[in-house]
Amino acid sequence: MQSQIVLVLSALTLAIVSNLFGESGYTWLAEQQNGEYLHDRIAPPPGYRRLAVSQGSFAAWLRGLPLRPQETPVRLFDGRLKTRQDAVFAVVDIDVGSRDLQQCADAIIRLRAEYLWSAGFSDRIAFNFTSGHAARWPDWRAGLRPVVKGSDVSWISSCKADSSYASFRRYLDRVFIYAGSYSLARELQVVTNPDSLLPGDVFIQGGFPGHAVLVADVAENEQGERVFLLLQSYMPAQDIHILTNPANNFSAWYTARRQGTIVTPEWTFSFKDIRRFP
Repeated sequence: MQSQIVLVLSALTLAIVSNLFGESGYTWLAEQQNGEYLHDRIAPPPGYRRLAVSQGSFAAWLRGLPLRPQETPVRLFDGRLKTRQDAVFAVVDIDVGSRDLQQCADAIIRLRAEYLWSAGFSDRIAFNFTSGHAARWPDWRAGLRPVVKGSDVSWISSCKADSSYASFRRYLDRVFIYAGSYSLARELQVVTNPDSLLPGDVFIQGGFPGHAVLVADVAENEQGERVFLLLQSYMPAQDIHILTNPANNFSAWYTARRQGTIVTPEWTFSFKDIRRFP
């Protein structure tokens, strides 16, 4: 009976995603392999309910992310196993690529860009290189390519126009090469009140190296206290995964606080590090 309920909920989730984001809200998947989604597998703690989010929003899209089967390990871009499997609560069903590119901030860029693509907002896809120069998908789509000389970047017309998904992925790989936590931190808006934490927010410390993790979901109790899920890639490039919380018996949920630090398995952030896409 329980398995039947899970299947019904999974089908409902898929129907909602399809209605909001077109035939496939997660374009990189040829098909959903196991029918499991973040919202299905990871229930809020007792006494908490998921925040209401707008239909078609980044938050709703993140909540429906497809997951690989339970106990799936995280692998690096070259197929090797990630050393810290204890950091992994669940693995997102998305490719990492075959090169050491899709690291921490790059994974967040990937998910944000994939959302905008699937939601019909591809003209808004743009990120900055570390140099501060903008890399806009509409320019790439039109056949322009970046020429990088030191800290100087110019875009020249050198290819045929191509609006395909394959071209989009090549664009993202180029962004991954020249962008990172330093540039992404400067694109995002500061969130001054952790009590207002939302799905899609980012904990980020821009640097060389820096690190960034994405808030994948948020739940709240009757007192207005919030808990949240975090996802990350890391170095080297590896499967995007939901993090465990070492301070909470390796549950996936973290507690929002107005001050202090948040200790993830591989990085420590401050609650002053929260940023939001404009």
